[in-house]
Amino acid sequence: MKADIDIAQDASAQPIEKIAASLGLGREDVNLYGRYMAKVPLDVLRRYDGRPDGKLVLVTAITATKAGEGKTVTSIGLMQALGKLGVNVMGALREPSMGPVFGIKGGATGGGMSQVYPMWDIDLHFTGDIHAVSAAHNLLSAMLENHIAKGNELRIDATRVVWRKAIDTNCRELRNIVVGLGGRVEGGVPHESGFIISAASEISAVLALATSVADLRARLEDIVVAYNMDGEPVRARQLNCVGAMVLLLKDAISPNLVQTLEGQPVFVHGFPFANVAHGSNSLLATKYALKLADVVVTEGGFATDLGAEKFFDIVCRQGGFAPDCAVIVATIRALKMHGGACLEDVLECDSPDLDALDRGFANLDKHIENVRQYGVPVIVAINHFPTDADEEIEHVQAHCARLGVPCALSMVFAEGGEGGRELAQTVMEVLRTQGSEFRFLYDVDIPIRDKIRKIATEIYGADDVQYVGTAVRDIRAIELAGGEHLPICMAKTQMSLSDDPRLKGAPRGWTLTVREVLLSAGARFIVPLCGNIMLIPGLPSRPAAEHIDYTDEGRIIGLS
Repeated sequence: MKADIDIAQDASAQPIEKIAASLGLGREDVNLYGRYMAKVPLDVLRRYDGRPDGKLVLVTAITATKAGEGKTVTSIGLMQALGKLGVNVMGALREPSMGPVFGIKGGATGGGMSQVYPMWDIDLHFTGDIHAVSAAHNLLSAMLENHIAKGNELRIDATRVVWRKAIDTNCRELRNIVVGLGGRVEGGVPHESGFIISAASEISAVLALATSVADLRARLEDIVVAYNMDGEPVRARQLNCVGAMVLLLKDAISPNLVQTLEGQPVFVHGFPFANVAHGSNSLLATKYALKLADVVVTEGGFATDLGAEKFFDIVCRQGGFAPDCAVIVATIRALKMHGGACLEDVLECDSPDLDALDRGFANLDKHIENVRQYGVPVIVAINHFPTDADEEIEHVQAHCARLGVPCALSMVFAEGGEGGRELAQTVMEVLRTQGSEFRFLYDVDIPIRDKIRKIATEIYGADDVQYVGTAVRDIRAIELAGGEHLPICMAKTQMSLSDDPRLKGAPRGWTLTVREVLLSAGARFIVPLCGNIMLIPGLPSRPAAEHIDYTDEGRIIGLS
């Protein structure tokens, strides 16, 4: 089979005006970014406010392996398969971050015959949304540092500056730095700082959750950047640069319209990394996709403990909508890995091993239980690989049948929409016959520690939570700042249900460690940092960037 980039470059995509027309949008209703991408302005989308909502399908997964489970591939393939069934379908997916494209993970635009187009643009600069976030984030940082250096009228405590810098590149060397060297005139006031990856910026979350320009402005104003000498929060509005930040973000707030390889419309808008952010596409993209289509497929980053939990408890709470069903993507090789096989290299899990599968079912079962806690009907999609043995597939199907969970084999990577017919038919059957009784996991008005504990014990399977480092002081500061009623956005490894990436399956008898708790007042949530999670990834020993090139003939090589 050809490489993803070759499949994409050889595809015959439709002009984006034609995709827009399928949604009832004219040429004058969209702002073109080349031939195959466009933004749909908010004033155009608001024309559809009176329409009823379609059905919402959330795609999530079991706990990831380093190779990934094919959640985005499955999401896109499901859209294409629903299209083949004649369903008026649309996608709403988050934008990739450029950093991992050159690292180990690669892009986030699907793969094989189930991709969004043009993958090379979407994976890199796209329409500039993440660049705009980086610019707005770093403008706020510059204004903050300048204020401290130029008299510090707000009496900011330089040891409690919580607003760092942002970059959309994997740079471990920038995680912790010292700024302000060179003297007060040349360099400012020396203090510790660092970088986060742009998708983990609070501005990314603000942009993804804002419902209008006015809401965007209000959220930006509320961002806490530091604390003063009295321990009181200092907010972005006090630095008088929110207007300039809104200007930088004025285009980025509008959803981006692209298409699948088979011509289904997709809003790709919002940001990734459900391990360090909320990891969902934008609230606006989901809201208006539901107005424009009968069925909308969206995706929560990583597994149910991260992306799905945050989608349910943060996005649905702020957006006022609820999923009608959820698809959990599983692979045979990942289930065997969670059962103790091929722990070092999941790609070597190509020999049938029903015993390892049996042990690995604990991880799948926990993710099914997690979704059911929200009252949402669940479907398991087996993302098929050529190395999967027939007896292994049948073993997973029989296990799901015992749990009363519909299970479908998905071959969308190799066959596109045609390979997802079984999954699409299963989804439509569940939508027709099973009603969602959606409910939140917790009440936002309970204490912060109680909310954290509820997620840790009921979603992760922890026995308890311990607080180390500055976490207790951080929670007290958040309470004093009036943020105790906000939902929780946990930052935790995606490689385990626990905070230890080495613990596979469904670990028991462990305690979640919270080392720091951040207030994202603009995004309207609280971020506990758990275990050793970092807010900016590093590059692997052999970065993907080593294999990427652009030929003199205009052909892209190595992008995936």
